[in-house]
Amino acid sequence: MARKKITRFHLMVGGAVLILILLIFAFWPSAAAVDMGKVTQGAMQLTIDEEGRTRVGDSYVVSAPAAGRLQRVEVTPGDRVIGGRTIVARLLPAPLDPRARAQAHADVAAAQAALRAAQDEAVRAAAEKKLAGNSLAREQKLWELDSTSREALETAQRDAATAAAATGAANSIIEARRADLERARAELAGGGAISIVAPASGRVLSVEQESEATLDAGAPILEIGNVNGDLEVLVELLSTDAVQVAAGNRVLIDNWGGGEPLRGEVARIEPQGFTKVSALGVEEQRVNTIVRLTDPHTGQIGLGSGFRVEARIVVWEDDDAIVVPSSALFREQGDWAVFIVADGRAERRSVRIGRNNGAQAQVLEGLRKGETVILYPASEITDGTRVERRDAG
Repeated sequence: MARKKITRFHLMVGGAVLILILLIFAFWPSAAAVDMGKVTQGAMQLTIDEEGRTRVGDSYVVSAPAAGRLQRVEVTPGDRVIGGRTIVARLLPAPLDPRARAQAHADVAAAQAALRAAQDEAVRAAAEKKLAGNSLAREQKLWELDSTSREALETAQRDAATAAAATGAANSIIEARRADLERARAELAGGGAISIVAPASGRVLSVEQESEATLDAGAPILEIGNVNGDLEVLVELLSTDAVQVAAGNRVLIDNWGGGEPLRGEVARIEPQGFTKVSALGVEEQRVNTIVRLTDPHTGQIGLGSGFRVEARIVVWEDDDAIVVPSSALFREQGDWAVFIVADGRAERRSVRIGRNNGAQAQVLEGLRKGETVILYPASEITDGTRVERRDAG
């Protein structure tokens, strides 16, 4: 009888212990499922992204040199023209009265003076080109002898290229001034039709007046530009972004319709801002920023004037930065902090952050490459909380 009581007692104690174990197991806090990321080391960029549109940097608007009857324009947008040779339009001038004849004489004199000034500028540009060429040759020899820096060599190369471009531009201006002089002389002579010649080589961008019509002097007829070698991008930046940009900043041109982004650099930031109303009806202060395309394939991809692109202006970059996902950061008493994962538990750690582009943040202090951090830490995550990686499915 006593043995039965002992057995019953043991069974009751064993059952109570089992129930206690089951209760402890049921209410024991499970590991929190979290998203995790890695602290990495590598290239990081901070960019300002904005839509832009392409345009020809130095386009020419061909206008009526005198009042008269414009004949039907035969060229169409996209046609190639040669500066000083291709006739793009013809104009029958109106008869000159005494006052108009005196004005025509003055126009001829002004055109002659402008031509002489352009020729003088071409001589100066040629001298600058020769000087830059000599300087480049000297720097190349010094580079071969390890007696100069790469920066000095690249500066000489840039100066030589700039001088060559200035010489070409000066020669184009001479051709334009000669065309102006011919038009002025033709207006003074009167009589037959005036042949309007293309002022520069390139393509016809647009035709403002295609049909036959009577025009006043100076009325626009068509526009000519070099879309292959003189294409640039106009970007309207917010004024708060524009102050972070400087001439020479590297630019990536993306979403232009092709594959890889095109390369460019900031040519200038205009000093005058303007007010623009956004699509949401908010007034914004914008600043025109000009990006020069430097990609050698620009002339081979069919990109024209007035095309929409997206410009990513690189205002800061580091090829060897310690980087943490921005989603791992949170504020703690005014400072930045993260939760790292150590032995299956969350550990709060204060960090010092440098640049932040919204997706990645530069770590200056507090983290090492390869450490695991918790992404999007929830309020229930505290120091010491057991965590496990969330199932990707």
